[in-house]
Amino acid sequence: MLIFILFLLLLASIFGVLAAVLKVAAAIVLAVVLAVAVLVAGGYYYLRRRVRGWQRDMEREVERRRRHGEAYDIRHVPNEADGEPPGEPPALGDGAEL
Repeated sequence: MLIFILFLLLLASIFGVLAAVLKVAAAIVLAVVLAVAVLVAGGYYYLRRRVRGWQRDMEREVERRRRHGEAYDIRHVPNEADGEPPGEPPALGDGAEL
């Protein structure tokens, strides 16, 4: 392949169009490099946006779970019967309070 390209360059120089061929080749290479750079930059910004959105969603989910846990945690609700030992019946009076 390299020999073929060198042969084409030699023919271009013989016919006096080497400068035009080099300009066209430079334009094609520059266009390809620019296209790759734009695709890489676009992919980077797209990926960064998706990762930040994912982080934001995860923070919202953590906050939602924290709030849900605080709102419905019934294990620590004070109960009036907590002061008495379990299994002991309440003290009965002689009925004079009625």
